Amino acid sequence: MDTPLYPLKFMPLFKQKVWGGNKIKTLGFDYDPLPNCGELWALSGVEGHESVITNGFLADNTINEALEIYMGELVGEQNFDHFGIDFPLLVKIIDANDRLSIQVHPDDKLAQQRGMENGKTEMWYILEADEGATIVDGFEQEVTSDEYRQFLESGHLERILHLEYPQPGDMFFIPAGRVHAIGKGVLLAEIQQNSECTYRIYDYNRPDVDGKMRELHTAEALEAIDFSATTDGKTHYTYRENSTTQLAQCPYFTTNLIPLTQPMRKDFSHLDSFVLYLCVDGIAAVKSLGTVAPLHMGECVLVPAVADTVELFPEGRAKLLEVYIDPAQWTDTTRSHIHDNDWIAKMGVESEN
Repeated sequence: MDTPLYPLKFMPLFKQKVWGGNKIKTLGFDYDPLPNCGELWALSGVEGHESVITNGFLADNTINEALEIYMGELVGEQNFDHFGIDFPLLVKIIDANDRLSIQVHPDDKLAQQRGMENGKTEMWYILEADEGATIVDGFEQEVTSDEYRQFLESGHLERILHLEYPQPGDMFFIPAGRVHAIGKGVLLAEIQQNSECTYRIYDYNRPDVDGKMRELHTAEALEAIDFSATTDGKTHYTYRENSTTQLAQCPYFTTNLIPLTQPMRKDFSHLDSFVLYLCVDGIAAVKSLGTVAPLHMGECVLVPAVADTVELFPEGRAKLLEVYIDPAQWTDTTRSHIHDNDWIAKMGVESEN
């Protein structure tokens, strides 16, 4: 294109939820007149909820409109060939002032069989957790489909669920098929496939904001659920300041943690992908392609795929999540529909890239 790309910033989208709280306001966001904000969508290509660019000459265009114009220059040639003009990731900040419903997401194969574009694999990075807060992460022990239905129908589903007690900095990888739920008092960042396909299994007989009981998807969920046990769902990792630590790597996204106290230069000349930076602590700036984009906690910057280098500048101390899609992680199966039950997320590996 005649007009060069640059790092893009976005207008946040605020979502009121029956379980939402007000911690997102403490990050510096104003979501009035909503009484609460359960979800801040930092970057979204979901149809009807596309993020709007706020800086540079592309301001007031949506991410998908920019993608339609710049194609592989924006997201990477292989990513564009596969995903087209639908941005492939959804980035959120979630504030759970009450328990979220117990739910499961289908994988790509099942979602596509049911007429959807793709399923949903996601990861959570914990920002805050009240004392005693929990999350549901799979089953405590392996169960059969019949055993699961018996516990669900008797109202005792919670007896067979695996609980984790999250702390700030913890990371949980939630593959499609795993039953899960965020508990009361948890604030987290979520990186996920661009999908809002959720099968709600149990919701504590709770009405939605409109006063009506929320729909359950009991039958739809059965085929999606992985009934195996989760013994330890937390990703165990170590990190060093001013170094890049890999938190998760799978066909859908790679996510790294970068704790900064000094400037850092990154080389992405080998990578055919956009790179996202989500600030999860402090204040920082991202410089690339001759443009500087400031970031505070909860904000997201997209560096286009045409950028070979990125410079990161903290104001004091800051932590960034670095996210991209690496086509090198795709198998022959994932190249056809980004689905492969045999892949395992690789996590907790330190790298310098």
